Amino acid sequence: MIRTARAALGATGVGLGLWGLRLLLQAVSVDALIRLPLWLGGAVLVDDFFLVPLTLAAGWLLTRWSMGPDRHRIVGTVRTTGLYVGITTLIAIPLLIRQGTGANPTVLPRNYLRDWLLLEATIIVIGLAVAVLQRRFTFSRSRASSGDIGGR
Repeated sequence: MIRTARAALGATGVGLGLWGLRLLLQAVSVDALIRLPLWLGGAVLVDDFFLVPLTLAAGWLLTRWSMGPDRHRIVGTVRTTGLYVGITTLIAIPLLIRQGTGANPTVLPRNYLRDWLLLEATIIVIGLAVAVLQRRFTFSRSRASSGDIGGR
C-alpha cells in the first residue's frame, strides 16, 4: 500500500515537473534559456559568498553582545527583528534594482526605496519597543541569585 502511494506520488511529481519544463520551453526564448543558468549560478554565488558570511557574522556579533548582563532576555527579540528585516530586504531587492528601467511593466510607479526604508524603520521601531517592554517588565536579577528564595 505504501509503495503504491509512493510510486503514485513520484509519478505525479515527475509528470508535473515535465509539464512545467514544457511550459518553460514554450514561454521562454532560447537566449533567455541560456541566461537562466547564469542568473541561477549568480544567485548561488551571492548566497554562498555574501549572504552566508553576513549571516554568520551577524549571529556571532549577536552572541558576543548577548553575553552582557541581562541581555540574554532580549536576544529572541533582536533575532526576530533581524530576521524580518532580512526577509523583507531580500524580497525588495529586485524591485529596488529594477525600478525605473521599464524592464517589468507590472511594477507600479511608486517610490520603492522610500517604501522599503519606511517598512524597515517600522520593523526596527517595533523591535525596539518590544525590547524595551521586555526589559521593563522582567526582573533585572533573578530572585534565586539574590537569596530571596526559601525564606532565608
